Amino acid sequence: MSIHFFGIRHHGPGCARSVAQALAQLRPDLILIEGPPEADELLTLAAHEHMRPPVALLIYAPAMPQHAVYYPFAEFSPEWQAILHGQRHAVPTRFIDLPLAHVLADQMTMAEEGEPAPASRPGDVLAELAQAAGFADTETWWDHLVEQRQDSLELFAAIEEMMTAARQEVAQVLDTREARREAYMRQMIRLATKQGHQNIAVICGAWHVPALRDMPTAKHDKDLLSDLPKAKVAATWTPWSYGRLSFSSGYGAGVQAPGWYHHLWHTPHKAPLYWLTDAVHLLRKHGLEASSAHVIEALRLSDSLASLRDRSRAGLGELLEALQSTLFGDSDAPLRLIQRELLVNDRLGGVPDETPALPLPQDVRQLQKRYRMAPRADQVELDLDLRQPAHLEKSIFLHRLILLGIRWGRTRAVRGKSGSFHEQWLLAWEPEFELKLIEANVWGATLELACESNLKHQAQQIQQLPELTALVEQMLLADVRNAVPVLMARMQELAAGTQDAGVLLAALAPLANVLRYGNARGTDTASVGAVLDGLVRRASIALPVAARGINEEAAQILLAQVIQADQAIRLLQNAEHQAVWHAALEQCAQTQVQPLIAGRAVRILFEQEHWNVEQSATALSLACSNPIDPLATAEWLEGFLRGSGLLLVVNDPLWRILNGWVASLPEEAFTELLPLLRRTFATFEAPERRQLGERVSNGEVTLAANVVSATNHERAALVLPVLSLLIGETA
Repeated sequence: MSIHFFGIRHHGPGCARSVAQALAQLRPDLILIEGPPEADELLTLAAHEHMRPPVALLIYAPAMPQHAVYYPFAEFSPEWQAILHGQRHAVPTRFIDLPLAHVLADQMTMAEEGEPAPASRPGDVLAELAQAAGFADTETWWDHLVEQRQDSLELFAAIEEMMTAARQEVAQVLDTREARREAYMRQMIRLATKQGHQNIAVICGAWHVPALRDMPTAKHDKDLLSDLPKAKVAATWTPWSYGRLSFSSGYGAGVQAPGWYHHLWHTPHKAPLYWLTDAVHLLRKHGLEASSAHVIEALRLSDSLASLRDRSRAGLGELLEALQSTLFGDSDAPLRLIQRELLVNDRLGGVPDETPALPLPQDVRQLQKRYRMAPRADQVELDLDLRQPAHLEKSIFLHRLILLGIRWGRTRAVRGKSGSFHEQWLLAWEPEFELKLIEANVWGATLELACESNLKHQAQQIQQLPELTALVEQMLLADVRNAVPVLMARMQELAAGTQDAGVLLAALAPLANVLRYGNARGTDTASVGAVLDGLVRRASIALPVAARGINEEAAQILLAQVIQADQAIRLLQNAEHQAVWHAALEQCAQTQVQPLIAGRAVRILFEQEHWNVEQSATALSLACSNPIDPLATAEWLEGFLRGSGLLLVVNDPLWRILNGWVASLPEEAFTELLPLLRRTFATFEAPERRQLGERVSNGEVTLAANVVSATNHERAALVLPVLSLLIGETA
């Protein structure tokens, strides 16, 4: 009987090629692989014609799907090559790692008790070995030592010897979880020998090889594995991506450059040439100068660097240095572009339709096929015109996924398009979306049913009216019509118990957007309109009371809410809403409310032509005739003028009243108010400030009618430089 151990790195073309060659030479009668035993029945799918790495085994607890573990595989993963060998040559193949039924049970228990997850391995021995060999990092060292080699059996003997020495340094601090994993793997090897297998191949992480070869007693391992908790788990294949195989994704067993390893696997002898060619194509795509001559020069330089460093061939480090020297000089921006897009060279794998899946993930896949929206790891732009039924269905599909926390698409600002009928999306599929779909399966078997149940649940949990109105907006975008009655009833319930004017005002804008998007999408928004009618009335009644006796900080918050609510009511173009709203604003303008709110109320009434110039001028004149509290006048003016100086540009009566008030201010009061007035004028557009400055420069500073006509022009002229300073002009 022979047992052959192949210590590998989990994702490396050199190890993968050596494993494939060794298995072809040895022709084992059983292949044991470090991996989850719960996935043994899925191994036959690896050889399916529609299985396209990178892919991952997903093992999860159906009762708590957030507790899950991924086992990713690329085409250049040694375990993947071992699986394919077993399937293609009818060799029994099993996973032998500690069952995840125990691991996930531990995780679920610790999560309930609030304990942190333990570290899997103490220290980084490989980093110390790399440093001792003269390499700056583990990645470059392992790539040079292992991944670029072409031998098979001799390679694994060297790896085992190296790991045996490394483990002697840290054996005394090996953690319990690692010890249990190795104990279970040893038990599986013992079981294989008892079953009569004579030529066994064991593919596992290089770190574990010494512990699996030098076996303690069976009782020792049995004691380690006694009384382990157990949970029910399920397994499936899921698409993966190169991006998720990289270190930068946070994957502990990741590699630096899966895009480079892809070339090492498919074209091992010409990998530098093909990779440099890809780099030149990428640079040209982004408008940077690069040619075939640069490829030749960089290739020669990388080979020279490898020779100087006593390396058999140029690696990634030499290629990057060669590109920097031949193309980029002192600039590192192109190199960052290559590191971001080419080292990963992201691509998304695929799994066969026969892969076990829950109803909701299956429904989503069918919808993706129906709409011809294949998941891709790279970013894809999608323009949708909602007036076209096919485009509308795609928009609803994407919004429904967002409701479930799956942000496959993100909307972008649209310019020069058809308003609310147009949407522009940026799509990028992430592998973890598969897990989120599994988690969301508890809400329903189809995407529509899942969204409906999830919306109803969220509505009952929300306690703040603005949050609920935002949820209603999402509901209409996703066209989940059956949830409308429940959400509207919940909104009526919250609105009836809310007396806070700010909360009521903040709730108007999302509902107004609901009506706008609902109309664009052809959905029924009658019930939303009924709720909005009540909110407008409640907010209008509460506003004059809420605007009394508040400080400036609270007034600034309320002012923003008033402006937002006014825009929403204008958008609705409902005569009844406008009448109720105008009545509330008139109360604010004519009663003793906070000056900031009173000034904005007059501004809104004037802009909507509910008040004429004379009425507005009278209100401005009254506000400017408060000699006791000039600060109140300044706040009133801020509310009235903020965001638009056009009122002063085109309305002479308002301009004259403001000039008269400024001219009448005592020096101390003017100095005190100057910062506040400058803040107000700073909100004007540059052309508006320029026109006002020209009026000041031309001497158009006419006093109000109640100022004595016998004006001392010499003294009045002294005001001009101050006014110029006030509105930000140097003239």
